Amino acid sequence: MRLNKLFASMLLVGATYSGTADAAFEPFKVTDIQVNGLQRVALGAALLNLPVKVGDTVDELKLQQAIKALYASTNFENIKVSHDGGVLIVDVTERPTISEITFDGNKDIKDEQLQESLDSSGVKVGESLDRTMLSGIEKGLQDFYYSVGKYGAKVHAEIVNLPRNRVELRLKFTEGDAAEIQQINFVGNTIATDAELRDKLELKDYVAWWNLFGKRRYQKQKLQADLETIKAFYQNQGYIRFKETSTQVAMTPDRKGLYITVNIDEGSKYKVKKVNLTGDLMGREELLKALLPIKPGDTYDASEVTFTEDLYSKYLGRFGYAYPEVKTFPEIDDKTKEVTLNISVNPGKRVYVRSINFTGNTVTKDEVMRRELRQMEGAWLNSAAVDQSKLLLDRLGFFEKVDVDTQQVPGSDDLVDVDFKVKEQPSGSFNAGVGYGSATGMSLQFGVQQNNFLGTGNQAGININTNKFQKNISLSYSDPYWTKDGVSLGGSIFWNKTDFGRQNLEAYKNQAYGVALNSGFPINEVNRINYGVGYRHNTLSELQPNQQTQRFFDIYRNGNNDKLSFDNFELSLGWFRNTLNRGTFPTSGSQQRLNGEMTVPGSDVQYFKLDFDTSFYFPLTRSHNFVLLARAKAGYGNGYGKTGKNDNILPFWENYYSGGNTTLRGFKSNTVGPRSFVVTRGTEPCPSPIGGGCGIPTDENQIQVTSGRSIGGNAMATASLEMIFPIPFLDEAYSNSVRSSVFVDAGSVWDTEFDYDAYRKLPIDEFKKIADYSDPSRYRASYGLSVQWLSPMGPMIFSLARPIKSYKDDDTEVFSFNIGRTF
Repeated sequence: MRLNKLFASMLLVGATYSGTADAAFEPFKVTDIQVNGLQRVALGAALLNLPVKVGDTVDELKLQQAIKALYASTNFENIKVSHDGGVLIVDVTERPTISEITFDGNKDIKDEQLQESLDSSGVKVGESLDRTMLSGIEKGLQDFYYSVGKYGAKVHAEIVNLPRNRVELRLKFTEGDAAEIQQINFVGNTIATDAELRDKLELKDYVAWWNLFGKRRYQKQKLQADLETIKAFYQNQGYIRFKETSTQVAMTPDRKGLYITVNIDEGSKYKVKKVNLTGDLMGREELLKALLPIKPGDTYDASEVTFTEDLYSKYLGRFGYAYPEVKTFPEIDDKTKEVTLNISVNPGKRVYVRSINFTGNTVTKDEVMRRELRQMEGAWLNSAAVDQSKLLLDRLGFFEKVDVDTQQVPGSDDLVDVDFKVKEQPSGSFNAGVGYGSATGMSLQFGVQQNNFLGTGNQAGININTNKFQKNISLSYSDPYWTKDGVSLGGSIFWNKTDFGRQNLEAYKNQAYGVALNSGFPINEVNRINYGVGYRHNTLSELQPNQQTQRFFDIYRNGNNDKLSFDNFELSLGWFRNTLNRGTFPTSGSQQRLNGEMTVPGSDVQYFKLDFDTSFYFPLTRSHNFVLLARAKAGYGNGYGKTGKNDNILPFWENYYSGGNTTLRGFKSNTVGPRSFVVTRGTEPCPSPIGGGCGIPTDENQIQVTSGRSIGGNAMATASLEMIFPIPFLDEAYSNSVRSSVFVDAGSVWDTEFDYDAYRKLPIDEFKKIADYSDPSRYRASYGLSVQWLSPMGPMIFSLARPIKSYKDDDTEVFSFNIGRTF
C-alpha cells in the first residue's frame, strides 16, 4: 500500500515545511525518484536541480534543501514531496509560459516603452510567469507613470489561462490626466533671479499661448537633468561649492498640479590659483601647457575644465593612445576663495589598428569607402584620422548615416578594430514616363543620374526627353578616382533641339550638339581644382526680332537672315571648396564654387563666363535640429575681342536667367530678368529683317514699344536665407532624409552692355516700358515654406512661396514641386 505522507509544502516567498501530524519523520534510503506533473521542463533538467540522488539517505533537513533547490530553478510554482517506501515522489506544478502580453488603455505611453519596462523585470513572451510578481509588476508600471507626471494612473494585471499551460498577460491602464506644473520656485539664489533660472530648465511652469507644442508636464527624469543644468550654470561662473540642498515636489489635493521648490546654496565665487600638470606627459609638457586654455587668475569654470580634459584626450588620441585617462583634481582653499587644478595625464598604452570593417553597405563597394579613409590598418589609432574618415564618408552623399566605433581585440590590450556602420540612401535620381498634351503633343522622357553607379562611386547619367518643343539626349560619365591620388576624369556628349518660345523665353529655335572632357585634382582635404575642354555646335533658326538680340545679329549674321551656325571650342577652370559635414542635408560647414569658362580665340563666338556659388550652414543647437542656411550666387559673362569693327558680346543663348524652385522661389522658371522689346516707328518694318514680323502702328508718326518674353542678361545675383527646422511629429529616424525650412529669396538679372539710354528720346510712356524691364535695381524677393526629402526616385522639393517684391507683369506661382533636383 502506498504511504502518502506529506513531508514539505513550500512557496517561492515565505517557504514553510510541515511534517505528518501522527508520526515523527524517519530518515530513509532513496531507491528511486519519480517526478510527476512535468510538461515543458525535461525530466533531466528537473533531476539536475534536485540535490538528492538514488542511494542517498534523506532526512527532514535534506528534503527542505531539495524543495528550496527546485523552487530556485524558477520553473515551478508548487511542489509537494512524499515517499512510498524508498521511492521519493515529487509532484510539481510548472509555472505557465507567457504566450502573449497585451496592453489596453495606454494612450500616452507607447507599447514599446511599457514592454521595455517589463523586460527589465524579466517579463517577456516565451518566459515563465511568476504569479507572485504580479503586484510588483503593477506597482512598477504605476511608478513608471508617476515618473512622467501621471499621478492618477492605475494598472491592473489579468491572467487568462490558455491550453498547454500557457497564459495571456493582460495589462489594463487607467491613465488619467498628467499633472501640470503650477509653479517652480528657487530658494537661496542671489546672483540669478527665479526667472533667469527657470529659463534654463526644460521643465516649464508657464507656456505662452502661441507655443502649440509647449507643455507643463512634470517628469522626474527631466527634473534631475534640470538640477544638473542649474549646477553647471553656477559652477561655470566660479561657484564651485554650489549645491542643491533639497527639492520638494508638492502635489495639489486633486493630484492634477505640482509645486516644485528647489533649495540651493550658491556659495562664493572662486578663482584659479594654479594649474599643475602631472602624470606621464611624454616629454610634451611645454606643448600641453601651451594648449591649456585655463590661466591663473581666471574665474573657475567647470566647462573649461571639461573642455581641457577632452582637448588633452583628443590630442593624445592623435598618437595612438586610444584610452587615455585625463582627470582634474581640484584643491579648494575656502579662505582665499581659490582653486588649484591638478590635471593628471595617463596616456595608457599605444593602440594599433588590426582591421577596419564596414557594415550596412549593400550597394557601395568596400574599396569606394576605403579610398576615403585617412586611418590605415596596421598604423596606430589616430582619433583625428578616424574623425576625418567619417567626415569624408558623410560627404560622399551615398549614406544617410555613418557611425564609427572602436572595438578592442579580445586577448590584446594594444589592438583594436575600427568598425564603420553606414545606412545607404538614394544617391541619384530616376524619371521615366510617356504622356500627351494639347500643347506639347506626345512626350517621352527617361533619365537616370547616378552618383554611385553600380556601387563604384563613379557618376553616370543618361537623359532622353522628347516632346513637341524639345528633344534632347545626353550621356555623361565621371570617375572621381581615375588615379589613386584622387585625380578625376570624365566626359559627356549631348544633342538637343529646343523651341525656347515655349519655355517662358524669347522665341527662337536652337539645335546643338557637343562633347566635353573634364578632369580635376585635390589640393587638400577641402579644396579641389577642376578643368576641362569641349566642343559645341549651335544652329539658330526662326529668329524673332528684338532690340537686344539685334546687336548680336548685326555682328554675326553675314547676310543669312534665316539661320545662324557657330562652332566653338571651350575651356573651363574651376575651384571647389567643401567643409560640409554631409553630402546630403548638411547641417554645418560651408561650400564654395568658382568656375570660369571661355571659348578659345578663333572660335566663331568669343566670350567668357564667371560664376560663383556659396552656402554656409550655421547650427543653432548642439543637436543640429535648427540650422541657419545662407546662400548666394553671382554670375557675369561678356564677349572679348572684336569681329570686324564691333566688340564681341555674350551670345544671348548663354544669358543668365532666374526664377524657379532652385533659384528664386515664387516666380516661374526663367522669368526673372529683362524682357525683350521691339520699337516700331510709323510704317517702318521691324528693326531686324531676321525671322518673322512684328506689329506695325497704323499712324506713320506713332512710336510703339512691344514687350516680349524673358531674354535674360549677362549678369545675375541671387541670395537666400533659410531657417531649417525639424518637421513636427516626424520620427527622429527620418531627420537625415526629410527636412523643412522657412526661407526668404531675393535676386535680379540684368544686362550691363545694352545701351538703354539710347532710347530715352522715345516718348516717356514708351521709354518707361523699356526701363521697367531693364532697370538693374528691379530685384524680386519672396518668402515661403519648403519641404525636401529623399525618395527612391531621387531628391524631391516642395515649395509654397509668396512674392514680397514683384511687379504686375511678373509670372508668379504659389507653389512648385520639383523632382531630382540637387539641394
